[in-house]
Amino acid sequence: MDTGILEDLGLTPAEIKVYISLLELGSSGANLILLRSGLQNSVVHRALNSLMEKGIISFILEGKRKVYQATDPTHFFDFIEDKKLNFEKILPELKKRQRASKSETEATIYKSKRGISEIYSRLLNSGGKEYLTFGGGKTVTYEIMGEDWWNLLHAKRIAKKIPARQVFDETILDFGKELNKKPLSRVRFLSQKFEQLTETVIIGDYVAIAMFTENPYGVLIRDKTVADGYRKNFEILWQKAKR
Repeated sequence: MDTGILEDLGLTPAEIKVYISLLELGSSGANLILLRSGLQNSVVHRALNSLMEKGIISFILEGKRKVYQATDPTHFFDFIEDKKLNFEKILPELKKRQRASKSETEATIYKSKRGISEIYSRLLNSGGKEYLTFGGGKTVTYEIMGEDWWNLLHAKRIAKKIPARQVFDETILDFGKELNKKPLSRVRFLSQKFEQLTETVIIGDYVAIAMFTENPYGVLIRDKTVADGYRKNFEILWQKAKR
């Protein structure tokens, strides 16, 4: 199981071990949780207290002994919603501070698959009117990020009503043809020789260059002059590519 998802929700590694131990044990005292999780006594008790504060576990008293129980995993939907509501309270102030400090140009490096996901999320939320890409290929699509990840990305793009033109190589001909059937999506193809481990995306004043190596990373640039230059490169490729 990918426990990293629980970390993304704000749980510490110790809290995750204690929570999963409780799911497996059912109702249990601290001693059994201690044995099951393999954590130190003080760490287990800190994790139990913090999980109770988050509403993820509960306890009852049997005499003087506390018996703990994990809440149903679907409770995490409420937990996520609470986090969302709390974040929405401070979002206006964060946006205000962002506008105050925003420069006309910026360049940021992101590392790991999670960083790559953040790049594409920023691109879709950039306010740009057209999504242009070139590069990538079979390894990028099917092995590194996975076809489901790309399909979800384009579902989000289409939901935001952002039209796309993309230049793929023929190693992902089937994927490109399926994407071509979707609304707001136009794909053309170059030969298999065009396959690469990078994808370049241009939208609005942004350019992203994502490197899908063994340890993926990417660069996100916000600069109108740079974006306009890459847009010209894209148009040359678009004219050369086949429908």
